Amino acid sequence: MSSTLGMVSRGPAHRITDVFRRASAVPSRGPVPRTPPAVRGLRAALGVLLVLGPAACGGVDGTPGGSGLRDPYFPRAGNGGYDVVRYALDLSYDPAGRRLSGTAAITARALKDLSAFDLDLRGMDVEQVVVDGRRARFSRSGQELVVRPRDEPGRGRTFRVTVRYSGVPETITDPDGSKEGWLPAGDGVLALGEPVGSMAWFPGNHHPSDKASYDIAVTVPRGLQVVSNGELAERATVRDGRVRFRWRTAEPMATYLATLAVGDYAVSRSTVTTKEGGELPVYSAVAPSQSGPGRRALARLPEVVRWGEENFGPYPFASTGAIVADEGVSGYALETQNRPVFPGAPGTGLLVHELAHQWFGNSVTPGSWRDMWLNEGFATYAEWLWEEDRGGDSAQETFRAVYDRGDEEDEDLWSFPPAEPSGAGTLSGAPVYQRGAMVLHQIRRTVGDDAFRGILRGWAAARRHGNATTADFTAYVEKHAPREDFSEIWRVWLYGDGKPGKP
Repeated sequence: MSSTLGMVSRGPAHRITDVFRRASAVPSRGPVPRTPPAVRGLRAALGVLLVLGPAACGGVDGTPGGSGLRDPYFPRAGNGGYDVVRYALDLSYDPAGRRLSGTAAITARALKDLSAFDLDLRGMDVEQVVVDGRRARFSRSGQELVVRPRDEPGRGRTFRVTVRYSGVPETITDPDGSKEGWLPAGDGVLALGEPVGSMAWFPGNHHPSDKASYDIAVTVPRGLQVVSNGELAERATVRDGRVRFRWRTAEPMATYLATLAVGDYAVSRSTVTTKEGGELPVYSAVAPSQSGPGRRALARLPEVVRWGEENFGPYPFASTGAIVADEGVSGYALETQNRPVFPGAPGTGLLVHELAHQWFGNSVTPGSWRDMWLNEGFATYAEWLWEEDRGGDSAQETFRAVYDRGDEEDEDLWSFPPAEPSGAGTLSGAPVYQRGAMVLHQIRRTVGDDAFRGILRGWAAARRHGNATTADFTAYVEKHAPREDFSEIWRVWLYGDGKPGKP
């Protein structure tokens, strides 16, 4: 993600980054099996049990799934008792009334015998819920859609729940004051989900620890484009001249990384020759107001992808690209999977930041929102490395500049440790981005350049398409540099309060 300075990305972090970014004009926002057993077990164990009476449970022997995962910053986000395998959304959007309607078919695996389970859905009118072909009883409680199936999904069983719903999706204000969810943009819309905005437009298990594949079909009036994650599988004219777009994402994706852009976008297709010699499809969409600067900015995308492969390993997804929206629609950039979203034409530094997230954040996804620095610290350090590799300031020089900065910005930078944000409203704060990058630089200084690059590539490979926590990362670093002592780095730079002494 990114923040705001001129054109923005999310949170204050990139206001700080831009002081040292040479090439970027826009700021950015800001973890192996699909969902590791340890994460699934934690989710099931920590879920808050939904209390249902005997009549509601229908006399079955199972217990309800949790109505939240007790995430340290968003305790009601996500749900216990099941693991989503696939989302299939078949939607229709009417720009005149800004109404969205359709169905969400969710394939999941029960982690326990389930008498009931929850889905996260904020607003919208639910018309029908079907579980394995049989209509199910349901109720609403805030963002919780509580489903009581007629036939209990037993532990280990794969089941399918289909929700038919409609309404005008909400725009959600985050704890940090930024907007997400459903963002109107002229005749179109931009859907952004970090951290919990995706529950505004489809029901699901909205926590980063549960990743799944996606099939997103959207029907719109002729003349509008629909751009989402993954690869375009179908574009077909349907009744009344409306057009149906269907996008597929085979690799696991957290719900907060799902996006939907509807509008009068100019769409382009090309390829990038990867480091291995393969052809990686590029699918980009640029709003008319950004046509010239947007295309000029994205001309560097192939160069950035190849640079990322050299530093972080093979590109982790089947396609890449970008969405350049009108300025002011979101106010921040976001690393949505396959194709990040920018609020206007991005500078090169911001492009580097959001594409680095494809490895760190999208492929290797945090186990909880407390682990946000594993996203933003890595993407910020990628900017430092790019600057260094392109003949600009070295990462050490950038580190010193950040450390030596004074006054109000300095106080903000040291206000909390990167691994322990002070609250939900500070997940995009300067310590998560800048001090997170400083942790990585301290590791680099300890192990040396070659070993550090090996750690970056190895970490991205070891946790590819999975989830990870801060404890997973520190254990990985210690295992791969067993002769080094990292205790001071963890104690002072990662978890310590206040400004450390100058190294």
